[in-house]
Amino acid sequence: MRDLPVLLSGYRCTVVDPPCPKTRDDGAGGQVVVTDRNGVTQFVVSLFVKQRVAAGERAPKGEEIKVTLATDPGPGFEEDTRVELVDPRINPYQIDSPDGRSISGLAFKAVGLKPATPAPLSTSSGGAFGSSGSSAKSGEDK
Repeated sequence: MRDLPVLLSGYRCTVVDPPCPKTRDDGAGGQVVVTDRNGVTQFVVSLFVKQRVAAGERAPKGEEIKVTLATDPGPGFEEDTRVELVDPRINPYQIDSPDGRSISGLAFKAVGLKPATPAPLSTSSGGAFGSSGSSAKSGEDK
């Protein structure tokens, strides 16, 4: 199965490394830009993904993921920016190495990025985002 849709509405995504063109080793010590079958440049972004919780609850540990983007997201997605993925999908993979080891995991893909919508201020659902103003404040302290 390929391109399995992913529902991330219960999670908040924060940019760790801003989007940039995706590259791979060319085998000669250099880097080459990755394109799709149509020759369109692919982009990659690193996100920290953490579950949203209600006020007073403790969120489980988050995870940093790299997401391949099918389109250039454009400017405005600097480090610490809250974002949403447009049409997120996952693909399981397994690669057998020459030394007989097997490497497997999930590859994340999306059409693009968009700025996250403001969090609701309700204390019954997503109340933890009522502190989103304080995260902006902490950004000023940096």
